[in-house]
Amino acid sequence: HVVFQDFSLVPDSQSEDTLEGIKASIKNYKKKHDQLMEETKELTRTIQDRRDLKQQFKHRTDKLTQDLEADKRSYRDQLANEKSKLDLLKQEELKLVAEIKETNAAIKEEEANKKQLMQQADVFTSVPERDVVFKGATGNANNKQEFEMKPHIVYPMDGGTALITFEEEVVARKILELKKHQVDLGGECSITVEARPVHLMLPKLVEIDSEVSSQRILISNLPRMETETLLDKLEIHFSKTKNGGGEVVGCEYLSDSETVVLTFAENNIAKRVVQNEFHDLNLQKKKHKVRVTPFLNGKISNLKTKMTQCPRAVMLTGIPDIMERETLQDLLEIHFQKNTNGGGEIEAFLYNPLGEHTSAVFGGVTPDSEDEEQ
Repeated sequence: HVVFQDFSLVPDSQSEDTLEGIKASIKNYKKKHDQLMEETKELTRTIQDRRDLKQQFKHRTDKLTQDLEADKRSYRDQLANEKSKLDLLKQEELKLVAEIKETNAAIKEEEANKKQLMQQADVFTSVPERDVVFKGATGNANNKQEFEMKPHIVYPMDGGTALITFEEEVVARKILELKKHQVDLGGECSITVEARPVHLMLPKLVEIDSEVSSQRILISNLPRMETETLLDKLEIHFSKTKNGGGEVVGCEYLSDSETVVLTFAENNIAKRVVQNEFHDLNLQKKKHKVRVTPFLNGKISNLKTKMTQCPRAVMLTGIPDIMERETLQDLLEIHFQKNTNGGGEIEAFLYNPLGEHTSAVFGGVTPDSEDEEQ
């Protein structure tokens, strides 16, 4: 704030006439000049302060504008991000709805399976009892044994080949390592055969689905008597309506379980018959109580196989048809039984001449390599 004071530049005519008056006038002018200079400086500072303030306001305005633009960009990015999240949530919602539908369908399927399993459980509880004798070895849990299947494999042989099963694996490996073998047939005659490994396809996993048969029943607790007579008696009894039965189209005796499978012509007769678990029959001139239970049909639902090399079996190929089958087979067997030819004790030998069809049967194939041919 600048304050201007009024002063007169008109000299006092009375004071200027003397030296003292002139000095006083000069001093007065100098004072006024100094005051003007101070006011000028103050005005300059004020103008500079106004300029600085203007520049600060300009910087603040620019910064606010930049911040506003940054906020706008951030808002747009945030809006886009939230929109993406919303779209993702919608997709997850659709996915969850689909999963809920699948889960509900699976629950319904499981409920149906549960009902079927409960029915089968009821059947299994009424399956005929059979005495089982355990003849295996016991041990701790780390060495426990598992149930295994022993396949019965029919192996078609090509013409001009032979299958050898040695008693020791080391002999079979030695024969395979030598590969080419010259067999002396007597005189100056010999043939060259090639030894190849034998690979078999074995089951690795078998799963079987079972269901209660609507036409068959299983009859147990049978007396020991002539099979034909027993089957006739059973067929007559269960064909009568008063016994809950109906027309019988099949009656088969299962010797391994000493039970009989009886088949009716119509569905649901079996269900009616098994409602009465025990039936009294006149057998061997006296009453005998037989047990009737549902019959289960089974089908393979999952089968996995693996290729396995027989450790003691060797396939010989390239055998010409130059003499009688038995004679040539004996000569081949003699050759591969000699230790000097790399052979050893032979457990089984089978030769198939050219132009003929022969099949080898592998039975008892286990992880311990107990294989054999016939």
